[in-house]
Amino acid sequence: MMSTLMEKEARQAPQVVAEQLKLNADIAAKIGDKLNQIDPKMVMIIGRGSSDHAGVFGKYLFEIEVGVPTFAAAPSVASVYGKTLKLDKALAIVISQSGRSPDILSQAQMAKDAGAYTIALVNDESSPLAQLVDDVLPLKAGPENSVAATKSYLATLSALLQLAANWGKNEELINALQTLPAGLQKAIDSDVQLSAQSLADTRNLVVLGRGLGFAVSKEIALKLKEVCSIHAEAFSSAEFLHGPVTLVAQQLTIIDCHVNDESASAHKEQVVEVTSRGADMIHLDQVVNDIHPRLAPLLVLQRFYLDVEKVALAKGFNPDEPQGLKKVTRTL
Repeated sequence: MMSTLMEKEARQAPQVVAEQLKLNADIAAKIGDKLNQIDPKMVMIIGRGSSDHAGVFGKYLFEIEVGVPTFAAAPSVASVYGKTLKLDKALAIVISQSGRSPDILSQAQMAKDAGAYTIALVNDESSPLAQLVDDVLPLKAGPENSVAATKSYLATLSALLQLAANWGKNEELINALQTLPAGLQKAIDSDVQLSAQSLADTRNLVVLGRGLGFAVSKEIALKLKEVCSIHAEAFSSAEFLHGPVTLVAQQLTIIDCHVNDESASAHKEQVVEVTSRGADMIHLDQVVNDIHPRLAPLLVLQRFYLDVEKVALAKGFNPDEPQGLKKVTRTL
């Protein structure tokens, strides 16, 4: 029996992604054609919280697949400082579940006024954001009532994948996306990887990943904070060795986010290094190996969502209503 909305909604992800990819196929292809005509020289991704973490995934994805420099926006530049950036020949991707946060809307309006081609990845297609931008690639996640986003976040990553595949005219990746729902279901049906027992006395930890694995590591760290009240920080496994590795001497718990892509061997070497220094390691794997490497991080995250919900319950927290958080956060 499902015990929380978070678990119920996380288990809906395979169906949500399957419907999204089907319903968005034509619009993704049209946006891909437009991007090839415009030929943007840079990509600015606008978002907060989980949406900002999805932007890190987008950064690696667009730079790997289409070779265009990508960076995260600082929404306060427009909303607080009132400044305009030079965004001619730029693509601005705005990621938001609600499409209503004032600072996100201000940055999106600034980007459009500054000459950028603007695309919204938004769940609420009637939102002010959807009306503001040039094109919308809807998330199609449906209602999500748990404060902790799960299916909507996975839908954001799949939308970014569909956008990148169509922009790069990558037929292999376009076709591989059809295997994603089944891969997510296999992750749901797989064994537990993160248990309450493994985190019983943990108050602080680090999540390590590399490349696209690092991108989802940021979401893993956020969820541990939100629903388990564990102070967790994400690092690139390469960056961790440049200073923060000294924390291992304090018997640090480390979660290894392992993705089988081009980064796997380098990441494994770095995990072996921190393990040899005495870190308490917990390994999160993608479960399904016969899948396109760009899809692999989503499988790690799918399994993690189900595990972290159980950890939260074991610690006495309600993952549907983390203390002090709201489903829609509006910042200036």
